[in-house]
Amino acid sequence: EMQEQLAAAEVSGSSGAGMVAVTLNGKGELRSLKIDPAIVDPNEVEVLEDLITAAFNDARVKVEARMSEEMGKLTGGLPLPPFPTSTG
Repeated sequence: EMQEQLAAAEVSGSSGAGMVAVTLNGKGELRSLKIDPAIVDPNEVEVLEDLITAAFNDARVKVEARMSEEMGKLTGGLPLPPFPTSTG
């Protein structure tokens, strides 16, 4: 159930003072991309590519943080038990 809720969640990230924005679902899949027409310049394609990459990474970090937060709620903030080790 929690995985379904996370998959349905949407998280946005942006770069270039909001000139490029992306929205990812909880699985980290790109759902939408918005580009301010003012920055579309055929001579500046590399800048646009960098801004898209930065916006995607910004949203991805937020997705991971949200997943960690939800997992923390599920486990009550308790750390997972350590893996058993063999002593002999």
